[in-house]
Amino acid sequence: MKEKQIRIVTVALMLSNVMSGLDNTIINTALPRIIADLRGIEYTGWLVAIFLLGTAVSTPLWSKLGERKGNKLAYQLAAACFLLGALLQGAANSMPFLLTFRLLAGIGNGGMVSLPYIIYSDLYPNPYKRLKVLGMVSAFFTTATILGPLFGGWIVDVLSWRWVFYINIPVAIISIILVQLFFKEDFSPKPPKKVDLGGAICLSLGVVALLLGTQFLESASLATVSLLFAAALIFIGLLLVVEHRAEDPIIPERLFKNTPLVIDFALFVLIWAAMSAFSVYAPMWSEGLMASTALVGGMTQIPGAFTDMLGSLSVERMRRKWSAYQIMLVMCWILFAGYLMLAVAPQNFPYWGILVAGSLQGFANGVMFNQLQVKVQEDAEKEDVAVATSFSYLIRMLAMAISASLFGVILNQHLAKGVAASCGKITIKMLNHLSDFETRAKLPASLIPQMEKILYSAIHAIFWAGFYLILAALLVAIWAFVQHKRGKLKNGQA
Repeated sequence: MKEKQIRIVTVALMLSNVMSGLDNTIINTALPRIIADLRGIEYTGWLVAIFLLGTAVSTPLWSKLGERKGNKLAYQLAAACFLLGALLQGAANSMPFLLTFRLLAGIGNGGMVSLPYIIYSDLYPNPYKRLKVLGMVSAFFTTATILGPLFGGWIVDVLSWRWVFYINIPVAIISIILVQLFFKEDFSPKPPKKVDLGGAICLSLGVVALLLGTQFLESASLATVSLLFAAALIFIGLLLVVEHRAEDPIIPERLFKNTPLVIDFALFVLIWAAMSAFSVYAPMWSEGLMASTALVGGMTQIPGAFTDMLGSLSVERMRRKWSAYQIMLVMCWILFAGYLMLAVAPQNFPYWGILVAGSLQGFANGVMFNQLQVKVQEDAEKEDVAVATSFSYLIRMLAMAISASLFGVILNQHLAKGVAASCGKITIKMLNHLSDFETRAKLPASLIPQMEKILYSAIHAIFWAGFYLILAALLVAIWAFVQHKRGKLKNGQA
């Protein structure tokens, strides 16, 4: 392929990041209108969960389709699936239909956001060049997530909530056409092997059970949750047996015999599991403990978004000076500092302190994502690049989903403990109103300090949980750095 063609294909694939970034954030702005129009407030949480479910289940399957039929066709099918889901979501006349079509869009999203990273490894075999491109890709995604809520509010006010979904249709069409016209894939079909149907079924059912278990963690009975987690363990156990015998496994067990690759996966899991501690609870800290508006609470995420972009765009230059293990170690120390600030923060912690902590995390996350993404591809054997790339995406999603639910459990346990200690003076409903700038004014002024103390203890515990996850990541990075210096880990190009 000529350089011009490669650039056009790269832009076409970047559009998938724009679509995914917009969809992930823009829908939050439209939720009140969607609920008012279609009714069914009880399904609100499922709008996010079912999209995540479709994405998680389908991600490794799309990479396997790419291996068999080519990544070009697989990407176009995934984008078309997302496009159809967007069209039908916009036309939905009830919440059950909307959820069904959202699942379809999530299935398309699984391939639309993971396959481009596999394609980039072919378009840019030089890891330094690939790091530079991935930095720009991440910047595209971050920009979309920043603009999403603002753009979504304008669409809902001027047009209707349905256009929140329709807006992605022309973007998907442009991406599909550009890929068709300019992507000249060097694909040679491999000798046909038996489809790993058993592995696909076990993986899908295991992921579904795991995500449902985390989704129901706070609302369902202990027996139901235990049954779902037990089912997840059984299907994952069966997956290990099936994959050991499969001719062409969905997730080859040799991935987990590759020590550098296991280190990459571990860092992805630990760092991404900690992310929701800040993204969800820093705004709650601002609104509930500082009595700020929702706008000011949301702005706690802005500095981190910009430093994330800065880190993404800086990683290629860093890699030319430092080894991959040095970069990972330094970034884990930066994450350690950011989460430590929050873990030891007193109740009167200033707003600027939250912004500084967010900035540190954003920069380190931007660097780590791109560095680890390329390192996964360099550490994997050539025939495993596609599956290792998609698997790294899958475990990041699962880590975020599971940790978000566990953080919710921590929050509710501390709130319930505080309510019980108040001897009936404070209720959960009152604590819910504490983080709302308008309803807060209606609460008894004499009880607000005690309610703030309860909320502080809950968020503080969550920040400590996030800190322990980052501490574990730091220990992994230190061990990997020492092993690399001793020559016990291979010196990958990235």
